[in-house]
Amino acid sequence: MRISAHFYVIVATLLLVSVAVMVFYNVSYDIVFYTVIAGQAWWLLTVYKVITDNYSTDKTFDDWYEDHPIGKEEI
Repeated sequence: MRISAHFYVIVATLLLVSVAVMVFYNVSYDIVFYTVIAGQAWWLLTVYKVITDNYSTDKTFDDWYEDHPIGKEEI
């Protein structure tokens, strides 16, 4: 099973939010520190996975936004 790049982004976000919550509740420095280190390593992995993700699309800049195609509206 192939893991999507979205998974890595979601986990990185959860790590960031968990660090903020732990700091707010004055969790032990060691736990916060190691969570930050793990988050930085995960962030590097996320960047690598997003860059190397095998994703292709047929959209171009001429398509503008999908929800508001400029110049391609049909009446």
